[in-house]
Amino acid sequence: MNKRFIAVLVFAFIVASGASLLLYRLMSSKQQTAKAAQSTVKIVLAAHNMEVGSLIKEGDIKLADWPGAMPVGSTAKSQEIIGRGVTAPIYEAEPILESRLAPKGAGGGLAAMIPTGMRAVAVRVNEVVGVAGFVVPGMRVDILISGSPPNGRHAELGSLTKTMLQNIEVLSAGQDFKKDAEGKPISVQVVNLLVTPEQAEMLSLATSQTTIQLILRNPLDRQVSKTPGAAYAHLFTGQKLQLGDTSASQPSDAVRPRPRPAPRPVIPLEPRTVFARQEPAQPFVMEIIQGNRRNETKFSAGTEEKKQ
Repeated sequence: MNKRFIAVLVFAFIVASGASLLLYRLMSSKQQTAKAAQSTVKIVLAAHNMEVGSLIKEGDIKLADWPGAMPVGSTAKSQEIIGRGVTAPIYEAEPILESRLAPKGAGGGLAAMIPTGMRAVAVRVNEVVGVAGFVVPGMRVDILISGSPPNGRHAELGSLTKTMLQNIEVLSAGQDFKKDAEGKPISVQVVNLLVTPEQAEMLSLATSQTTIQLILRNPLDRQVSKTPGAAYAHLFTGQKLQLGDTSASQPSDAVRPRPRPAPRPVIPLEPRTVFARQEPAQPFVMEIIQGNRRNETKFSAGTEEKKQ
């Protein structure tokens, strides 16, 4: 083999090795520079998954490094987190944000999830009323009431059904136990609804006086529909209730016909004698001409008048 060719090959190998080593050192220095430039901060993270309503304890959180800037609402002080209730699900290794915690001193449980000015009302329902278990926290429902109006009003229509409340948020849904007539415990579905104080009064009265049913709706659908309601008698006739009225067959006061006034008595008039008006008789005129003389004679009612 030619010695010159071997020398060139060895020289090329040495040059390639040196270039590879130089490139490796250059890339390593860039990576170290990038790591050094990337800063980390200490923030409070969740040590495990935490459900809504739980109270945060010291073993539920940990202080760890977080790359980059501190997330908005997070904190690096553990004492600001311990003892506060969870209002939204928090997952493991996730920063604990202020928006997912109840105010300081509010504690945990369901009460910490109630916004200011709102109320939580517990409603006992069965599987059918509770939409067969699909009513879960965060869902939106409508509330229907069915019953008969008080004082036998519109009794001919039978039972009436009306949408009482719409777009009500479900805070929680769980099982409760009560005893039957024989003293045996039975499971009952309990749904806690988030309502205003006025709606709480209506719902409390409806649960004791009527039959209620929950209707599941799309959480993104916030429109309030105006429904006339339904009557048992109209299910067979196809009629519909008028909006704002409980009976379509009963005319409202605005269209109710007014009673006609009683006719006045006719007073007969006394008979009167009517005399016909007599026209005066026209006189009869006779004209007599004799030569240059001209005579006129008038005859009237047996009288005679002569004029020359």
